[in-house]
Amino acid sequence: MSKLILIYASMTGNTEEMSELITSGIQEAGGEVTIKLAEDCDADLLLDYDGIMLGAYTWGDGELPDEFLDFYDDLDELDLKGKKAAVFGSGDTVYEQFAKAVDLLQEKLAERGAEMILEPLKLELNPSGDERENCRAFGRNFVGSTVGV
Repeated sequence: MSKLILIYASMTGNTEEMSELITSGIQEAGGEVTIKLAEDCDADLLLDYDGIMLGAYTWGDGELPDEFLDFYDDLDELDLKGKKAAVFGSGDTVYEQFAKAVDLLQEKLAERGAEMILEPLKLELNPSGDERENCRAFGRNFVGSTVGV
């Protein structure tokens, strides 16, 4: 079984709710995942895992949340070749750069050598209706894509 980690930052609870639903999907698929808040861990923790999921809300005009800044900078020191990864997050279409933090995380993981195995999951504010199932499916699909890592 692959070792999976999910690291996220949430201000209003939207990305936290996404994380919980994704975790539910991972567990439905028989996976186990370590869950951490971005501000509570160092980027080098990723080296201990086969599968990496990062989730963030977008701050201001398309910026990473403060909770992710040190973690993001520390990614520059890592070689993530052989790691499978996916990103998710919430945003607000009121802003020109919808969920841009998700794109920043994806670009950084890919730059450091991680294989991006799922399209990013971006939601307007909090998950509702079918989006709740989409989050669970994201978790299930992540497990399915990391089997045999």
